[in-house]
Amino acid sequence: MTLLLILRLPSPLVLLGGKLLSHSSVLIVSDDTEFARSVAARWQAERRVPEITLTTSDVWQSSAAEGYNLVVVGPVRDHKISAILSALNRSSTTAATIYVSTEREARDVPQLAAEHPHVLVIPREDGWIGTLILVAGEALRRDAATTRAQRAERVAGEAQRHATLGRYMLEMRPSVNNALTSVLGNADLLLLDAGPMHPDAREQIRTIHTMALRLNEIMQRFSSVAAEMRAGEKESQAETNTVSQISPAGLVR
Repeated sequence: MTLLLILRLPSPLVLLGGKLLSHSSVLIVSDDTEFARSVAARWQAERRVPEITLTTSDVWQSSAAEGYNLVVVGPVRDHKISAILSALNRSSTTAATIYVSTEREARDVPQLAAEHPHVLVIPREDGWIGTLILVAGEALRRDAATTRAQRAERVAGEAQRHATLGRYMLEMRPSVNNALTSVLGNADLLLLDAGPMHPDAREQIRTIHTMALRLNEIMQRFSSVAAEMRAGEKESQAETNTVSQISPAGLVR
């Protein structure tokens, strides 16, 4: 969800102050300097303040919205509002969009809302700036929650892939150990053979024997780790069962 507010400013400006909302950033686009500064100043009075960037419709580009959690669009000149909202809708940004309309633009709000259903329109009437801050704060919280959920999903997916690989290795361990035992045994027999053998061939057999020993050490470490994990799981389960068996009466003294 993207919040879009159009402001009129002479040049881009970044305001930092207060307690920054962790990893949250807001882009304010407007050609109304007073509007932009009023919104930025009002936000500075909040307990948590995102990183705020102010820009105008002349220098703004839809690609600039990428990387922001919220885009707020206020008054812009030359009837650029529809083009700006359309550009935001086509861009790859996932930011929420809020448009603060002026009284003069009130008659165009229904059409804009129909053409841009992703945009939340806030009329610029009494109390509008408080409403904007409340809605924007909620949008930022939702964006943060979505980001956390996506990160947790990625971590869970990676953990699942690792678990699948671990289970496969556990299942294949006996077969790998058997193959390594066969390789080591045959290499030992060849090295112990007193018959004539080309020096290069004997060196290759020694290499095979050495590499097989290294693989065997790796598999032994893996077996040790698996045993430790099983022991830890049993200990944790035992502690859980012990706690669950404590009666409420036993806790009262």
